[in-house]
Amino acid sequence: MPGTTHSGVFDSPQAVRDHFAALRAKGSKLVTTNGCFDIIHAGHVRYLAEAKAVGDILVVGINADSSVKKLKGPDRPLQNEADRAFIVASLKMVDATFVFAENDPCEFVEIIRPDFHVKGGDYSKEMIETPVVEKHGGKVIIVSLHKGYSTTSIVRKMRPE
Repeated sequence: MPGTTHSGVFDSPQAVRDHFAALRAKGSKLVTTNGCFDIIHAGHVRYLAEAKAVGDILVVGINADSSVKKLKGPDRPLQNEADRAFIVASLKMVDATFVFAENDPCEFVEIIRPDFHVKGGDYSKEMIETPVVEKHGGKVIIVSLHKGYSTTSIVRKMRPE
């Protein structure tokens, strides 16, 4: 399949947009979200299931290794971007993933133009990408926050004090 390196893992947001264009033309609603997804845990799975329930196609932007380091610190990510994209793409509710190197999702949102952009309950609708989503008629949706689940807390438990 052109534009994809593994079933569901695409090499660019343009490839994602083009791949799903026919389905969207028939009325399928495309949902985007993004994140580091360094260690997949139950909070991620619940979050992605809620995101999928918003529409028909769920596309997940995976932060590149360089941006994870900026966001989470020099010891992260624990898994490389290709592995994280593969793992997330392998979840049954996810239709596609791709890695993005930018510091925020605005560029890929501009390219894909989702019907819905979903973030977890630790965010508000006043995000940097909100104007880009809304400019193209999309809507930002904030789903539940699943407290007690975070990769950072899992990493802390795994490392000796």
